Amino acid sequence: MALTRDGIERILGPIDNHLAAEIAAIEPTSAELTKALAWLQSDEALVNDGNHLPTGKVAELIGILETADDEDGYSPPDPQPAEWE
Repeated sequence: MALTRDGIERILGPIDNHLAAEIAAIEPTSAELTKALAWLQSDEALVNDGNHLPTGKVAELIGILETADDEDGYSPPDPQPAEWE
């Protein structure tokens, strides 16, 4: 099931309307967005643990979040491993 704005903000914290719209357009599930956030926060650790590089919606979400970090000053919340699963 695709996430609503509230669902997106539960995972990412407060975001602006533009970022929310970009994410919602992909229609990610909470698992996909959570996985993208995990990769954004610690990609090296996930690769070292043997995880495959993300593809599909997760890869798209990472690109959006990286761009938002660079251009809009979005800062992802601190990693919380219990939420990544």
